[in-house]
Amino acid sequence: MTEARAPQPSPRPPDDTVGLRGDSRPKFLASSIRVLELTLGEMLWSRRTVFMLLVVGGPVLIACLLRLLASLDLTPFGGDGGGSQPRVTGPAIFGLMVWGFYLRFTVPVLGVFYGTSLIANEVEDKTITYLFTRPVSRGAVLVGKYLGYLVCTSVVVLPSVTVVYFVIVPVLGGGVGENFPTFVTDLGLLVLGLAVYGALFAFVGAWFKHPLLTGLIFVFGWEPATMLIPGYMKSFTVSYYLQGLVPHAMPQEGAMSLIRSLVQAFQTPTSVWSNLAWLVVIWLSALVMAVWAVEHREYVLEQ
Repeated sequence: MTEARAPQPSPRPPDDTVGLRGDSRPKFLASSIRVLELTLGEMLWSRRTVFMLLVVGGPVLIACLLRLLASLDLTPFGGDGGGSQPRVTGPAIFGLMVWGFYLRFTVPVLGVFYGTSLIANEVEDKTITYLFTRPVSRGAVLVGKYLGYLVCTSVVVLPSVTVVYFVIVPVLGGGVGENFPTFVTDLGLLVLGLAVYGALFAFVGAWFKHPLLTGLIFVFGWEPATMLIPGYMKSFTVSYYLQGLVPHAMPQEGAMSLIRSLVQAFQTPTSVWSNLAWLVVIWLSALVMAVWAVEHREYVLEQ
């Protein structure tokens, strides 16, 4: 007779695993970080990064051109002009570029192209099946890819703004040190804008069939139109709350008051904390809805 072997104990799962819904999938946060690491390499070396560099390179070229013209005394920038009307200073030009080039264009465009592609690209390339068969939750996959988007865009956008600041402000009659707090505030606004737009369009990419078209209509159609219409419709946009923070990040003196008036013409005055609170609500709501959409939607791959 042969001896009956005692059942062998099952191997112990790794330390970074935990039962999610009773299974042995890795922890949500650990899974998101792993997906983040994989996503960073893919994003930084993708064709979309070339597009992103072209977008953020435009303001740098304009800043260099303005500096060249100012050095040749061919622009009404810097100093006080010696007349009754003060010249536009470097901080004023920098604030206008942050508002016009970055917050009004670069941040929404990058949010559209990257946010909508987090899941939509996987569906289009027919790789989403392999992505979701990994031992991680679908929501962790989305959050990891979203964090990768946020890191990647911040790494490219913030250095561009920094170059513009140090090219424009010192040469065109502005102190780098005294305007540095405003500069830091501008960087924070850009990261906040990238986070909110990215979360919103991550949901669009996870739920809508044509996410890129939907996102472009929202950014270039809905938001500009509602900002020009009196009433409460503008409160259903992200740009309304971002622009509400821009005047508070600008210098209060001199020619900057003209730019402040221009910015405020597009929005109803609201408090800083109210704008921040609404942006946080939009960010959290959009990210939670994106995770919910990925967890519950069945993605059918077209043949």
